[in-house]
Amino acid sequence: MGSFSRPLGWATKPKDDPSVQALRSHLLQHNGIKGLDVLSPKDIERAVARFRRDGFVVIADVLNSEQTEFLAAGCDEVAAEIVALDTENKGNRGTHRYSFGGSSLTRSQLHRPEWQMLLELPLVDQMVSAIFGSADYALRAASGDFCLPGAIYYQPLHSDIRDYVDPKQTPFSAFIDPVNTMSVRDLPCPYVCVNFLPQELTTLNGPTRQIPGTQNSRQPIPVLAEEPEWMRLSTVCPAPAGGMMIRDVRAWHGGTPNLSDATRSIPNLEFYAPWFREPMVPGISYESFKKMSPRAQQLARFCVADSSAELVTGPTLRAP
Repeated sequence: MGSFSRPLGWATKPKDDPSVQALRSHLLQHNGIKGLDVLSPKDIERAVARFRRDGFVVIADVLNSEQTEFLAAGCDEVAAEIVALDTENKGNRGTHRYSFGGSSLTRSQLHRPEWQMLLELPLVDQMVSAIFGSADYALRAASGDFCLPGAIYYQPLHSDIRDYVDPKQTPFSAFIDPVNTMSVRDLPCPYVCVNFLPQELTTLNGPTRQIPGTQNSRQPIPVLAEEPEWMRLSTVCPAPAGGMMIRDVRAWHGGTPNLSDATRSIPNLEFYAPWFREPMVPGISYESFKKMSPRAQQLARFCVADSSAELVTGPTLRAP
């Protein structure tokens, strides 16, 4: 990944530390969702059913080898720019962990050709249209995350959406029921995240853990100290490079240790259902927007900067 003047990752503990070695052995033996079903691009109906049941689904062979290599190289380039600002690997989603969107001045990577390529994939459009029951959905952002080798700690389980809170805390909490009888978890899926895999997800390189069926749960999400071991091991692996994972963002999920020797990246596209909106920030210049296909332009219609505006891009280490 890129060229660094210092070793990449492993800023907290060395890889030969006894506690790291013990965790590596444990993950090699036990990590991964048992019987994880990785579907074919032809299995759209089955994929939608699995998504609605579990809150996520994995599909193989979405990208060909050339597209996978192009995406991997782009992720490496962006990650190198971000990590160059962080000499101690403190991250912005926990140590050794970074948000591609949160680490961008535009909160998005849509200005990058690799993410624009993802928006042009017909299978993505087919799957998201099938999930929402309509093709009139909209792109929220082009983001994702990456974790460096040496990310030895678990990220707490969390959900990417919540009911209304004080807008001073966050602008991203659009759903409110004035009589307090419904939650966003009682609705059809309002917002999906499509993660792409420029590399294989393995037991050791920080696969996302997903807790199946939690997208509609109103139970409190357990903190790390109370999280049962089976949840820590409920990770989406093995999953092949070139595949994608589509997530209902309400489902509980979190990052896991990357004890490999390489960065794990999962770039994404995020989409709002036709009936749901939260604030969106311009992520692509008008000039670049006009070079995309008509369908990609329709999807990104709320993410384009005004034709008279200059889109300032670059890395930052603010919290996402």
